[in-house]
Amino acid sequence: MKERLLEQLKSLKGDISFYYKNLITGEVIGFKENIPLEAASVIKIPILIEAFLRISEGNIHKDDIIAIKKEDKLPSCGALNYMHDGLRVTFEDLYTLMIILSDNTATNLLIKQLGMDNINITMQNLGLKQTKLNRLLFDAKQSALGIQNYISAGEMGYLLEKMYFGELISPESSLEMLRILKNQRLNGKIPFYIHGRADVAHKTGEDDGITHDVGIVYAPQPFVVCFCGNKVDVPVFERFMQDITLTLVEMQE
Repeated sequence: MKERLLEQLKSLKGDISFYYKNLITGEVIGFKENIPLEAASVIKIPILIEAFLRISEGNIHKDDIIAIKKEDKLPSCGALNYMHDGLRVTFEDLYTLMIILSDNTATNLLIKQLGMDNINITMQNLGLKQTKLNRLLFDAKQSALGIQNYISAGEMGYLLEKMYFGELISPESSLEMLRILKNQRLNGKIPFYIHGRADVAHKTGEDDGITHDVGIVYAPQPFVVCFCGNKVDVPVFERFMQDITLTLVEMQE
């Protein structure tokens, strides 16, 4: 399986990064898992972690209220962009929407409230070297200058593993973050063929030529699997994600 998988990864167009770890046996399969790639919405996992860290420290409360202004709203993914101006939501609503609907308005509000530097310092303190939040989402000026956000498959896998074992912030925080990731509504990649067979706690990311999905699959032997791609043929790589995940689950049945 490992050799066949690596050959398939090598044959794919674009910059591909892959990481798999069986959370029971410890078996690892990696392919360029440490290279930095443009993050798209997978950068929302580090933001979620920072939110829970600040809650645990008592600096922010889940029920703090934020009013959504017209100038806060961003297009594409999410719900807040379509709601009336002045809508009042909680801090908990923001980080939940950021994950389950990949809400971009919620994401930028969280970045501004948490602080970009704080998020990066937390990732550095966790030992991450490639993951970096460098700009707000939909910041066209920064993007035109080549300033992007970065993740790696291996580092996202590391964060997910720490969540699984209750080692990220606290057992309670880890469990709650996983609960939110399990409520993901964008399920066309890792979970596509395994609905009803295994729960998945995951986060997707998309942009032009970019598609990612990173998560935990709760098979009989749960595993982390992270697919990250820049400059890829998006439909081909997403079909690869679907097929490989199904194979990994079927191998345990």
